[in-house]
Amino acid sequence: MRYFLEFSYNGTHYHGWQLQPNAKTVQETLTRAISTLLRTPIELIGAGRTDAGVHAKQMFAHFDYEADFDKNSLIQKMNSFLPEDIVVYNIHPVDDQAHARFDATARTYEYHIHLYKDAFCNSQSFYHFKPLNVDLMNEAAKVLFEYEDFECFSKTHTDVFTFNCTIYQAEWKLIDHNRLVFTISANRFLRNMVRAIVGTMVNVGLEKITVNDVRKIIESKNRGQAGFSVPGKGLFLTKVSYPYL
Repeated sequence: MRYFLEFSYNGTHYHGWQLQPNAKTVQETLTRAISTLLRTPIELIGAGRTDAGVHAKQMFAHFDYEADFDKNSLIQKMNSFLPEDIVVYNIHPVDDQAHARFDATARTYEYHIHLYKDAFCNSQSFYHFKPLNVDLMNEAAKVLFEYEDFECFSKTHTDVFTFNCTIYQAEWKLIDHNRLVFTISANRFLRNMVRAIVGTMVNVGLEKITVNDVRKIIESKNRGQAGFSVPGKGLFLTKVSYPYL
């Protein structure tokens, strides 16, 4: 029987989701917890990978397990077993062919920037003290809808067959005069894509480059032409969509 594990995590103290040698990861921590409680080795396949320091408000991973178990009891035990920065919300029974990564139809991310020094959000937001032109940044965000090939925002030397992504949503919102939040949704994302897009948009907001320059950057397909990668700590995976959940 296949199940989808639904959970969230604060990525501050982890080297991302993916299992890595000699590094603390979310996948390793969750796998150890569920394998211990079910008393058998469990393999978790995540909906995607997140980099070091990146957070997830909603994440899924699938696993196979044949014996019966009490779902609510297992969720409670996992949350007691896990550290406080990882929380399990639900366990969904799914078809045996369901796949947490390949069946996802959309993923949504938020990137958080705070504009004034704040002692309480430094681990989950990027402090940018220089003024940003948010209207220009939103104009630049609209440019993303004009394209599908985003190789210029991809980490180099990645093992992907295509750099094409369909953007469904991309917008900046100023909240409480101090928090700037970028929301972006697409059918798929390339490695480092959101952080590179945000860095490029910040350069637009600083008026270092123009909105039309963003078009030229995308058409160049050259990562060296795009902006800097903003820190992972401000990035949140907020939603993963499936046709059957």
